[in-house]
Amino acid sequence: MTLAQLIAPLEAPEVNGNLDVGVSDVTDDSRRVKPGSVFVAVKGYQVDGHAYVRQALAAGASALVIQEPWPKGPAAVPVIRVRDSRRALGLLASRLHHDPSARLRLIGITGTNGKTTVTYLCKGVLEAGGRRAGLIGTVAYQIGSRQLAAAHTTPGAVELQALLARMVEDGLDYAVVEASSHALALDRTAGCEFDVAVFTNLTQDHLDFHADMEDYFLAKLRLFAGLADPGVKTGPKRAIVNLDDARGARVCSATTVPVWTYSVKHRSDIQAQDVRLSISGTTFTAVTPAGGFQVESRLVGEHNVYNILAAIGVGLQEGLSPDTIRQGLLAVTTIPGRFERVEAGQDFSVIVDYAHTEDALARLLAAARALKTGRIITVFGCGGDRDRGKRPKMGRVAAEQSDVVILTSDNPRTEDPMAILREVEAGVRAGLDPARVRYQVIADRRQAIEAAIREAKRGDMVLLAGKGHEDYQILGSTRIHFDDREIALEILQRVAHSQ
Repeated sequence: MTLAQLIAPLEAPEVNGNLDVGVSDVTDDSRRVKPGSVFVAVKGYQVDGHAYVRQALAAGASALVIQEPWPKGPAAVPVIRVRDSRRALGLLASRLHHDPSARLRLIGITGTNGKTTVTYLCKGVLEAGGRRAGLIGTVAYQIGSRQLAAAHTTPGAVELQALLARMVEDGLDYAVVEASSHALALDRTAGCEFDVAVFTNLTQDHLDFHADMEDYFLAKLRLFAGLADPGVKTGPKRAIVNLDDARGARVCSATTVPVWTYSVKHRSDIQAQDVRLSISGTTFTAVTPAGGFQVESRLVGEHNVYNILAAIGVGLQEGLSPDTIRQGLLAVTTIPGRFERVEAGQDFSVIVDYAHTEDALARLLAAARALKTGRIITVFGCGGDRDRGKRPKMGRVAAEQSDVVILTSDNPRTEDPMAILREVEAGVRAGLDPARVRYQVIADRRQAIEAAIREAKRGDMVLLAGKGHEDYQILGSTRIHFDDREIALEILQRVAHSQ
């Protein structure tokens, strides 16, 4: 591919130099530059890529894409100046891979909570209909039978386009993508033409990155506004929106493509009626544009009713029958780290869940209270170097809806673990009924899990919240192996043998 062909999607670039040079790669990392690479100098929040132009040239870059003015004088290689080099990175990466999203049906899922579950449900529904679907999200990136570790919920622009290209090469029909607010705000999805966008909900999170809740919400809205952007696809597009969320109506008005709403509490296009929840699963009647039908799922809790409704909307939009959708939903028996049971023959429940926001923890506890036969013992903490405002709020929710609360470390990162726990503890004390609820602080997460398991009696439910599918813990700048599921199973087996 020539440089002239590569930069065709850019908006009004300033060109300095010969565009008739061959290019083989696009990168914003000067350490990855090799002969044939186009180096894109991205002006980041902490690092400015323009400071690494010399390194890129020394490594053999064939061309530069910059945002800042080029110094006077001739350049050693062609220089392309753009208004926004971050956005340009995604457009160039897409073009390098021959615009893979144009050759896939692209489903984007955004919201604070539920994204991962909705992506797995959508993949299950599509595959029940004979469609081949890849998945890009928090837990993993799935391409056919291959599963790759996920470094970010939504990967960087270069990696995202490479993953989509691999899906095209493998003959997949669909890509189901978790679109995080970071990815949307940072234009990681530039160059992607989405066909369907789903809004799950919006509650407090990531305020260490976003200025406030409105800024956080506006980042999510970019996915829906973008549905109407001119593209090369001619197929139908649609937004699918949770109307029970306070911001659902604003999402509906943010796009000009057709919208389906879904809800449990309000009249909408896709509704759940006669909902029945149990520890073994969920059943309800789905009222949809294709008529009503009975839904069964192994997933538990009212929050998963919403996730299932979103997936039903995607399935109907993609032309699948209610029977096919029902089969696909029933085939998804568990989501990694989402209300995932740990079983070792004990007479109480141990549940691992990713809930790491106030709303997610409240939903998890609501599901537990609807299903419990004994006490709820909640173990959780809050991540370091992240949104501090949610810490006391999560503590209060835990105290109000649990019987025993054990505060512990999550990923403290560079913060003092005890300083984090003191902020969470303030919320616990605010919501605590001392006559009903006990709490303690155990900073070591392994010890906290063991204390909860030893505390549990027949019929109790132990909730290990916050880390879910994660198999690591970040202490300072060190990442160690730590999986709540493995630790809980090991402790359950050891406790059983010692009795």
